[in-house]
Amino acid sequence: MNPKVEVVRTYLELSSRAAFHPARLEDPAVSLERVPRCSVELSRRLYREVGGAYHWVDRLAWTDAELDAYLIQPGFGVWLMRYGGKLAGFFELRTDADKSIEIALFGLLSEFVGRGLGKHMLTCAVDRAWELGATRVWLHTCTLDSRVALPNYLRRGFVPYKQETYEAELACP
Repeated sequence: MNPKVEVVRTYLELSSRAAFHPARLEDPAVSLERVPRCSVELSRRLYREVGGAYHWVDRLAWTDAELDAYLIQPGFGVWLMRYGGKLAGFFELRTDADKSIEIALFGLLSEFVGRGLGKHMLTCAVDRAWELGATRVWLHTCTLDSRVALPNYLRRGFVPYKQETYEAELACP
């Protein structure tokens, strides 16, 4: 039996572009690219490599057809951040019916954590959301995510608007 833990999920939003406090890195080694059409294989790779450390498990049970349907929905996109040409992280943006944009997934590969790339990538994600016509930008994080995730979101100007507590079963390595 896998251990169970109490998890707190916090939902945060930016209701205006003016509320955002960007943090850009001026480093020529950093690049960002939109994936024209994210494949199921790439999506699974990103989900496992970034999310494995944070117990991302929801999509692991999705069939290829379910994941593909999610990836091709209108208003959905995946961006890759590279450092020196090497994959460093990614984010997904998903547009809701009300034109708000969710940063659905966001994370760095473990070897790139602690270099200031997360705040830069978050700045890029929020910039892209506003460029796409967002009425607001929102995301959620939880106590299983990186300990610096919530402080980064708060420093960038995100405001919590909802919290929920649930129990999660952690998979043993």
